Amino acid sequence: MIAIALNITIAMVVLAAVLNVYRLFKGPDAPDRVLALDTLYINAIALIILLGITLGTRMYLEAAILIAVMGFVGTVAMAKYLKRGSVIE
Repeated sequence: MIAIALNITIAMVVLAAVLNVYRLFKGPDAPDRVLALDTLYINAIALIILLGITLGTRMYLEAAILIAVMGFVGTVAMAKYLKRGSVIE
């Protein structure tokens, strides 16, 4: 039962990631693209965690934490660039 739920969940997260990639390329302006990229990071984290649960290992947790940190830093940097025109003051 859990395996079926994991497979359905993985399929849904992959569909969400595909829709995020579409919004990333099609977005009407830059803030929409930044938001799509941030959501894509979250979907990548979810996929890695689901893969770790499926395989029954804790090794993927470190990769998910690394992607979370890099995604946060990247989103903050892009938001500062869009607001001020430079990242470093």
